[in-house]
Order: sequence, then structure tokens, then C-alpha cells
Amino acid sequence: MTVFGKSNQKTDLPELGLVVGRSITVLGSTGSIGKSTLSVVSHARQVYGPEAFPVVALTAQSNVEELARQAREFGPKLAVIGDQALYRDLKTALEGTPIEVAAGREAIAAAATRPSDLVMVAIVGAAGLEPALAAVKRKAVVALANKECIVSAGSVFRNEVRKGNATVIPVDSEHNAAFQIVDFSNPDEIEKLTITASGGPFREWPRERMADVTPQQAVAHPNWSMGAKISVDSATLMNKGLEVIEAHYLFSLPPEKLSVLVHPQSIVHCLVSFSDGSTLAHLSAPDMRTPISHAMAWPRRISSPARRLDLPAAAQLTFFPPDPERFPCLQTAMDCLRAGGNMPNVLNAANEIAVGAFLDGHVGFLDISRIVQDSLEICSAELNGSEATDLETVLEVDRAAREIAKQVRARFEARKAVA
Repeated sequence: MTVFGKSNQKTDLPELGLVVGRSITVLGSTGSIGKSTLSVVSHARQVYGPEAFPVVALTAQSNVEELARQAREFGPKLAVIGDQALYRDLKTALEGTPIEVAAGREAIAAAATRPSDLVMVAIVGAAGLEPALAAVKRKAVVALANKECIVSAGSVFRNEVRKGNATVIPVDSEHNAAFQIVDFSNPDEIEKLTITASGGPFREWPRERMADVTPQQAVAHPNWSMGAKISVDSATLMNKGLEVIEAHYLFSLPPEKLSVLVHPQSIVHCLVSFSDGSTLAHLSAPDMRTPISHAMAWPRRISSPARRLDLPAAAQLTFFPPDPERFPCLQTAMDCLRAGGNMPNVLNAANEIAVGAFLDGHVGFLDISRIVQDSLEICSAELNGSEATDLETVLEVDRAAREIAKQVRARFEARKAVA
């Protein structure tokens, strides 16, 4: 079973004991999604017993202290730190435990190949692609919280899933909501799939005021607790553009059937309109532990520590179209989807470079969209063409796009230094 254009209907329901007995690997355990996943594991152990969701492996990029703490609490067989220079620190921190320690990019991909029933892919950015594919190839259930895997390598990822008949369950709240309410084996019945955006912290700001936004302001999301990069993407609405591209690949829907609405309350995560005039919506409190719990237990449901929805307290639900002038990144992403070829991959690479420069204080908030757009103009001539059909080409395009984006970024950094 896979979400790529096939049915998500529940067939054989496993016993609850089998569900909570699933072993799990968490790639990116020290990030916001990783921590929320382990929160669900901890809650399940309190409710169902200490053997619930045995942890096989935990990985992180550089947060040795948190990874070591998690490893001591959850007892994985393996702990991996992505930064090889930190291997000795992690080894020392886990001294006296039976936990195996490894380091480096290849070790993270290898962790995904360790036998476990479910792999939570919570690594941010294109770095999550190789370990996600490693999990897919061994036919693990992949709980996918990394949209960049699909944006950068949509066809490659989809083909590997289909080839191995793997199971991929989206964890993004919007795509998980769609997965829960729609049978995608009949896409012709769907007129429109609409994902919602909170609008981020600047949804009511005039564009001229946004020129002075600081990284601290951009990562202060009004509704969700997320990492820095995804919080900035939410503030620019690039996050929604990436999610539209992700929905295109996950659910085999054309661009004209995908749309975005700004919904400041972040309670309705997805709306699906059908050919008979019906519209179904998925609602929950803005808490990532809800879709995480769903992915971990599918096709059953388990007790979750997530916040419960209180509609009277919410008082009202509002919706309005996104402003393309204040948030050009969304339209840029839609244009890349329609252009096809390698442009979604280039978009993701350029955006990661631009957001990194902003978070480091080297460029302004409004420069993010400009760096991306200038990079796309150059790359459309040099790198676009038929969409990559293998991982090596995907990674080659990604590397080349990053180099071009770095050159564009340097020009903006020079301008800011002079200003």
C-alpha cells in the first residue's frame, strides 16, 4: 500500500497490541518533529506499557547533548550523530551503555536500513532524501515528515515506492489530513484539494515593514512549535508552495486541482471538494503529535498526548486567499510545479541557501524570495530539462543549484554590507 495514487482505505486492521509493538527508527530525533515523535512514544509507554514502540535507532546532526539524553531514556540499539567531528563526544556521553555509536552522513543512511517496522523521517531539507530512500527500499513503513524528499526527487521517490510496494504515510499536518479523509484511488472525483496556511507571523504586515524582519521574529510562529528553517518558510509562505508540490506527487493530482487558503487559526488543515458539490475538511488542534500518532498507528488509532480541539474556545474560523504581492514565494513555487523538469529541485536548493543566509543575518527577509527568483532564472537555462530519473542526477542538480544560489546570495550579502 502506498499513498502515491492508490487507496488509503483500511483493509486488515491489526490488533492494537501489534500496533504498539512496532519498532521505530527516528531520523532527526532532536528536531521538533523528532521530539514530538518521542513524546508520543513516551505517552504510549505510559498507556500501553513500557514495551510500546521499541526504539531501534536515533539520529541527529549536531545536538550531541540532546541525542545522548534521548538515547539514555529510550534505549535504542544505535545512536548516530551526523557531524563526524562529534563522534567522540557522543561516544563519551553514552559510555557505560550498550548503545552502539556511529557518525557521518553515510551512518545516518545506514541507520535507516536497520530492521525496524517504522522509520520516522524527520530530517530537515534535502539531507533527508538518501536515508528516506534507504528506508523505502527495505519496505519499511515510512512516516514522512520531510517534504523536501518529494520536492527534490518526486519521480525518483515515487518510483522507488512503487517498485518496492512500500508504505509511505505523510506526517505534514495538511497531507496527513488529506490522507485520512480521501480515497485517492478515485482522483477523478476530486475537484480541488486545498491546504491551509496560518499565514505566519507577518500575514497582516505591509510589505515595506517586512524589510526589517529579524530572524528572531521570523521563527516565532504564532501557532506551531517548529524548527528555524520551516518557521521561516512558513513566514514567507514558501512552506505552502513546497507542500503543494508535495501534494502533487503524493496524491497524483494536477496543479489545477491544488490550492492554498490562509487560515490563521490552524484548525482546518485540509479541505477536499468533490464533483458532487461536497467538501470534506479535517480539523484538529495545531499539534504535530496528532498526525505523528496517526502515522505511527495506521491503520489503527492510539492514545495521543496531543492537545484536543476546543471549537468554542476558537470562537471563529476564518479563511482568505494568500496575498501574492506580500508573499511571492508561493507563486514562485506554483510556477516551478507547472514548469516541471528539475525546477522543483532547484527551487528547494535555492530556498535552503537563501533561508540559511537570512538566519545567519547576512541578507534581509525580503531578500529570500529575490535570491530564489534570481537563482531560478539562471538555473532555468543551465539546469532545467527532463526531470531526473535517478538519485545521482537529483543530487547533481541539487549541488549545482546550490552553487548558483550561493553566487546569487553573495551579491545580496554585498549589498547589505554596503547599506
